[in-house]
Amino acid sequence: MSNVGFRIYTKIKRPPLEIVDAFSPYATPNIADNMGRAFCMDAGIKPVREDSKLVGVAFTVRSRVKDNLMVHKAIDMAQPGDVIVVDAQGDMSNSILGEIIVRYAARRGLRGFVVDGTIRDWLGIKELGFPVFSRGVVPSGPFKDGPGEINVPISCGGVVVNPGDIIVGDADGVVVIPPCDAELVLKKTREIAQKEQLIFKQVEDLVWDRSWVDATLKEKGCEIIE
Repeated sequence: MSNVGFRIYTKIKRPPLEIVDAFSPYATPNIADNMGRAFCMDAGIKPVREDSKLVGVAFTVRSRVKDNLMVHKAIDMAQPGDVIVVDAQGDMSNSILGEIIVRYAARRGLRGFVVDGTIRDWLGIKELGFPVFSRGVVPSGPFKDGPGEINVPISCGGVVVNPGDIIVGDADGVVVIPPCDAELVLKKTREIAQKEQLIFKQVEDLVWDRSWVDATLKEKGCEIIE
């Protein structure tokens, strides 16, 4: 009989790492603009270090508030290249992980953590340079009782995250890319990045075409009063 709410799924379908790693050069806003400006975690999910770059495959955890038993299990199960994404329901009262866990994950070849909840040992984690994103920092530690689930669809930062999704994070936040859309999103992201470089040049030369602003205002019926 299945124990709903206290289950571990051992198998997930991971996208090829070459597809995952191909997103490394690109900023999260450029990626998000090619997904309807959606699939972005909310502004509460912030990196410990602003220069963090996180790219990997989602290994999901649904954790009971104030508890990290399933996070510990996930670290033992996850593979190099995985990012552990934790749905801790946005709770701000007890941390879900700290420096010891982060050191262990880094040693095992994992690529980072995204926690919809809090962490502790902020300074130690910052000095390590390992990518960790969370909703905040608090000194109180977690309990280790369960229940929880591993490798199920979760909510993190207001976005549904499925096991095997591609996770990209940087100073602007975190985006989630469904593997089925990855190649198309990657192609469009490359194009928009090239277009952006052209616009930078046009701005520098003061030749950036701004005619679309007035055209849009006119189309929308904006009244301009002198």
